[in-house]
Amino acid sequence: MAKITTIIDIGSNSIRMVVFKKSSRYGFHLINETKSKVKISEGCYENNFNLQEIPMQRAFDALSSFLNISKNLNSRKILCVATSALRDAPNKKVFLSKVSKELKLNIKIIDGNKEAYYGGVAALNLLPNDNFTTVDIGGGSCEFAFIENHNIIDTVSLKIGTIRIKELFIDKHNFDGAKEYIYQQLSAINIKLPTIVGLGGTSRAISRIILDNSKYPLNILHGFEYTVKDNSQLFTDIIKAKNIQELKQLGVRKDRYDTILTGTFIFKTILEYFDVKKVITSGVGVREGVYLCDILRTSGHKFPLNFNVSIRSLLDRFVDDTTQSAYLGNNGQKLFEILKPIHKLSDKYKSILVIASKLQLVGSSLNFYKNSENNFWYILNGLIYDFTHKDKLLIAIVARFTNKSLPKEKDIEEFKKLLPEIEIIQWLNYMMTLNVLLNSEFNKEKYIYTLEENILTIQSVNKAYIINSNLNGLKSPCKNLSVRIS
Repeated sequence: MAKITTIIDIGSNSIRMVVFKKSSRYGFHLINETKSKVKISEGCYENNFNLQEIPMQRAFDALSSFLNISKNLNSRKILCVATSALRDAPNKKVFLSKVSKELKLNIKIIDGNKEAYYGGVAALNLLPNDNFTTVDIGGGSCEFAFIENHNIIDTVSLKIGTIRIKELFIDKHNFDGAKEYIYQQLSAINIKLPTIVGLGGTSRAISRIILDNSKYPLNILHGFEYTVKDNSQLFTDIIKAKNIQELKQLGVRKDRYDTILTGTFIFKTILEYFDVKKVITSGVGVREGVYLCDILRTSGHKFPLNFNVSIRSLLDRFVDDTTQSAYLGNNGQKLFEILKPIHKLSDKYKSILVIASKLQLVGSSLNFYKNSENNFWYILNGLIYDFTHKDKLLIAIVARFTNKSLPKEKDIEEFKKLLPEIEIIQWLNYMMTLNVLLNSEFNKEKYIYTLEENILTIQSVNKAYIINSNLNGLKSPCKNLSVRIS
């Protein structure tokens, strides 16, 4: 597998490119993302699906620029796929031949089911949910992948897309005809869809508006959730908007003015048809799916059990001695278990403490003196995949306050909406701080812990002068708890 790989996705509306860099066998991170809204399918639905000359030239020029970027980033592998616009076009060979001959780029046209599968693979591996349906509204088609118990059980591709529906119905103000057509297409699906994972530009644009309007404490789209009921009016307002000014007032961004009305109409119709209750936003899709199918080709297109690519990537890039991280994780787990009779926290918080402990050394790679502050931002923005917003924020908070005093309400006020009670945070931070202090000499000692009458006794084979000194003044959420090293 090449260390740096480029993935190009030629859609009906946009051509997108991502460039990934591997840091270990399964670890990777994004180093470039480029998009060009070339609208290669513009005008094709009114011309027997034939690609038109000007859109084809726009797409060719964009690909030429993409390849320059890829080359200058030292990418050694390029995978390029094309979806609805090219697979439906009778004259696609004209475009494919020109690109192959002049740009030396081979484009693989994938069918709708493969497109849906790639989106499903991306969401399956990079979101924390196990049961959902992906919906990817493109320019010419809409793909569905049905995930149950962390497995893709089926895929469907329907001829519903923003450019297709716009040119055939919306431009003619035939909303009733559009809805009837979409319903007819959706009748091919006989599976309940209680939770939708929205892939693609339309879903992300809507989620961005909801996120901004709700004063959400995190500026992160991937993994953002909302209920359909609480936001149904926004869908209606976007569809009824009469001009750009009204779209702007609703929070629609400039690059979505031309497609947001039709895209929202399609998405709203799908949500109503299946009586969907909740939408989860995905920042990943076909491109990531193509990449994952490549690097996971020997493991059934799924990461190994208990593997998280975000944790692996952070450790690969920012921690020189991963044995220290592993030690802190193991010791954090031991502290959680021995103190459980006192803190009485749910086991779900044990994994939070363990992950925060493993990542504790990340921040010092930038600036030792700002280690705690760096930890917070590195972890919050580095745990991109496979975490809920609540979990990634809590992990970052736990890694942030590694000092002898306990965090207070005012310290977390900005993020309070997504965090548990302050008492839970204080206990996690206390155990995190104790864990770090016990490894002050970086000797990875295997302590023996006993708890009796609120006295935590830590048996050590070393004198550990520095550690004993550092433990002085450590504040506990339980006033009766004391710690001693013997």
